[in-house]
Amino acid sequence: MPRGPIRRGQLISPFGPGAMMILADGTSVICAGLDHWFKRESGDIEKIDRWEFQVDEWRLAERLAVSHFFLPPDYRRGRRHDSQATNTALIVPFLRFPQWHYCTHCGLMRKIPLVTKGRVKCEDCNRYIVQVPFVAMCDAGHIQDFPWVEWVYRTASPPQDLPRMRLVSTGGMTLAAQKIIVDGGPERTLASITTASPDGGTYLSRNLDNGGELFLCPGHRPWLGTEVGESCSQPLRGTLRSAANVYFAQIHTSIYLPRSDNNTVAEAILCLEEPQISTFLSTLKGAGVEPTPEHLQKNFNQVLYKYSDHQLTQAIATVCGDSEREQEQNIPGDDAETGFRRQEYDTLLTDVDFDQLVLQSADISQYKPTFSHFFDHITLIPKLRETRAFSGFTRVFADTDRGLSSLQEMLWLNPPTERWLPAYTVFGEGIFLTLNEQLLQEWEVQPEISKRISPLVARYQALRNTRHLRARQIGPRYVLLHTLAHLLINRLTFECGYSSAALRERLYVSENRDAPMAGILIYTAAGDAEGTLGGLVRMGRVGRLEPLLERAIKGAQWCSADPVCMEIGHSGGQGPDSLNLAACHGCCLVPETACEEFNRLLDRGLVVGTFENPAVGFFSKEMES
Repeated sequence: MPRGPIRRGQLISPFGPGAMMILADGTSVICAGLDHWFKRESGDIEKIDRWEFQVDEWRLAERLAVSHFFLPPDYRRGRRHDSQATNTALIVPFLRFPQWHYCTHCGLMRKIPLVTKGRVKCEDCNRYIVQVPFVAMCDAGHIQDFPWVEWVYRTASPPQDLPRMRLVSTGGMTLAAQKIIVDGGPERTLASITTASPDGGTYLSRNLDNGGELFLCPGHRPWLGTEVGESCSQPLRGTLRSAANVYFAQIHTSIYLPRSDNNTVAEAILCLEEPQISTFLSTLKGAGVEPTPEHLQKNFNQVLYKYSDHQLTQAIATVCGDSEREQEQNIPGDDAETGFRRQEYDTLLTDVDFDQLVLQSADISQYKPTFSHFFDHITLIPKLRETRAFSGFTRVFADTDRGLSSLQEMLWLNPPTERWLPAYTVFGEGIFLTLNEQLLQEWEVQPEISKRISPLVARYQALRNTRHLRARQIGPRYVLLHTLAHLLINRLTFECGYSSAALRERLYVSENRDAPMAGILIYTAAGDAEGTLGGLVRMGRVGRLEPLLERAIKGAQWCSADPVCMEIGHSGGQGPDSLNLAACHGCCLVPETACEEFNRLLDRGLVVGTFENPAVGFFSKEMES
């Protein structure tokens, strides 16, 4: 199988464990599970030190219930005369999938092992064969070759010997024109193999004889290097292997927060979290020895010489878990994600100057009154660090109510004692805004607001019941903040120097009256130089942010698709899963990498008002002034 480069970030998303990709020669492969990472193709395990790739993000590690994170390994060529080099020739293996191939000339099909390298020729006409375009999957995350033999024989118990089958096209444009034929035996078209009903049932499961019962998913996990299935009770559905819903990476992100109020101690903590020192501390703890400043100064004096014994003692206590960490506030009504973000929200309201996080609170009184009337706080962020961790994946549906442990079990054939996950860190800049809480509370209790958003909430709840989505609170506050973030991102792309795909949103929302949140963080965090151009911070300063918001609000008053875009919310919604009201590609949508919700839960009517009722918009007064 040909080798090819892949960026580290792509191994987090979109080509992490369980995901398929196409190599340069057209071969379809699937990324292997975490059991196979940090190994060499030859099987040699000498001089491999995976701790060099350790990423420390204690808040995210606690949230995902893992001991640590690792960067995906980079490939290093070994030098002939350097016998001490470590971590050379490390690869992330990919397996050939789907296994079934066919000849584009004669249609003859052949099943090939997962580990087969190179291209294979047809037994009949000696031409190179290609992989079939169809696979089968279930919404529990399993994927397998399409059950060709079972399908053509119309039974879950076909002949044991693989027949000579051919995949042929009869010239039409639908699946009914694709036909599977057994030499001297039955034949069957592929009509409706991708069809599924709202109750979760599938045409494929219902149209294979299984002794009077549904033909359910066998639980195959080819990315783990095995063809042995596990128990699964979900219906099986056919799909194109290139379909968009074959794989959704579950990514959890965290903004770095300092673990000490003392700047020097926080810097010392970062030093102790470096792989070499962190491994040393872990070794001491494993041997039953309590680390002391003397241990560190003796071995790492060149790095730690500027820190006092007292500062190192505080840093050791924090890194080794002996200090009392700041716990997430237990706020009634907060789900896990809201509670996790509340710590970030509280920090973003302060001034901070650390090596990996710089926050500068802006004087809200210096901005124009017509602007500052709508906001409580503005923070300029010249530097931030974001950690993105891969916690699992789903198929069929992007969101899920499955627990973290269930998702992580799909990544391992033999889970280790101390679980870890792949992650990587990126740096960037941003602007943090919070809406005026008093004004927001007065606005969101209006009957017109609840009436407008109620169809969207009802559609989400109906979708949640059929797709097993996670429970969450969807209210006018969330939709307003989300839409405003999109409008600002679209406007910033014209004025700050970044592309829309380089910007991201992070929403801080809580309707709890005792501890409300209504914040928007618009930031860029990229793995290259584009992450620190300085354009966002500049646009957040006095004299630049006010006209930016004004142009964003004025531009949202009219969409190129109006009046249809503004009025379509009354007739069933629009966008993915019909979970948008007045929001389309002409006004509110952004690249999906920039959005936390796959461009759902948007309505510019709550921002600027509607044609029938302009006052329903939160910023309607700004437009009148």
